[in-house]
Amino acid sequence: MRFHMINLIDSIKMCSLEKRGNIFILTLTGDGEHRLNPTLLNSIKSTLRHVRQQATTSSALITTANGKFFSNGYDINWAKSMQDMILMDDLLRSIISDLISLPMPTIAAVTGHAAAAGYMLALSHDYVLMRSDRGFLYMSELDIKRVIPAWFVAVVDAKVGSAAARRKIVMQAEKVTAKEAVRLGIVDSAHDSAEETVKAAVVLAVDLVKRGWDGHVYADNRKKFLSNVIHAVEDTSERKIESKL
Repeated sequence: MRFHMINLIDSIKMCSLEKRGNIFILTLTGDGEHRLNPTLLNSIKSTLRHVRQQATTSSALITTANGKFFSNGYDINWAKSMQDMILMDDLLRSIISDLISLPMPTIAAVTGHAAAAGYMLALSHDYVLMRSDRGFLYMSELDIKRVIPAWFVAVVDAKVGSAAARRKIVMQAEKVTAKEAVRLGIVDSAHDSAEETVKAAVVLAVDLVKRGWDGHVYADNRKKFLSNVIHAVEDTSERKIESKL
């Protein structure tokens, strides 16, 4: 399969984009925690805009990350120093909207820990694959004494079918391993390493591209399917809660 790297000047330090035929692979680069501050969020948003511009009739997106973290959530230290939690929340909401409207199937290859807002980023893809030798999914709000945003709950409701599993995620702050996440229906499959997780995501992406679906029809159906998530993401009535640090 032919592939090449697409250099994005405004996001190259934070993420990279590789194109293999009709498959795009967005990687959060570096070995850090991939905390979601405005710099990283704007880089992801810029990369997704580039993917949208380059999309063909039938394409697919894989999002993954280097290092032991997929994303450890919002950059709370940045928010405290800048006294601005709302900016990060607005940017992540915008990215979730972009993913929902993206004219292609989306796959998260979770190659490390995904916590809180990073968990939401992963779940907002159509498919979630996860490495089983390291990492867990963790909705940390209860443990860190924060009220979970309603739009986070809307994503969990839309993506996780079992009420018991949703309780583990939101009301027990469970650190869920890949194998347990498969059992609970949170992720689609577990794989032995980061490399195997990305490889499985590529295989899935190839199969999805072969279906030859019209990307815009796919996106319109996704928007119907996730209409409750869209409404929650667009609802900013929680601002007083979200702005408290």
